[in-house]
Amino acid sequence: MAVPRGRILDLAKVQCRIFNTTFNPDGLRTGNKILRQRLKGASIADYYPRRGPTTRDLARLYPGLETYNDYEEERFEHIQITKSRGKGSPPKKREPNQFKKK
Repeated sequence: MAVPRGRILDLAKVQCRIFNTTFNPDGLRTGNKILRQRLKGASIADYYPRRGPTTRDLARLYPGLETYNDYEEERFEHIQITKSRGKGSPPKKREPNQFKKK
């Protein structure tokens, strides 16, 4: 004696309501497995050490403090060397017809 499918579905619906689960008779992918997992953001953030203060932060906090930034000095030196060889960037256009040939 076979039990009708509708009756089995009704039983599954009641069972899902009692145990607070989702009713999915067709077995479709719903993503509940992913949504039930613990969030990973806090544990990933704790894995990396906290970032310490930089020279830029100190210069922002104390405007009168004279700081030295190696990276910026290196960059300015490189720009001066390339300009002296004639390989620097061209001047920016300031007026509408400034560089137009006559």
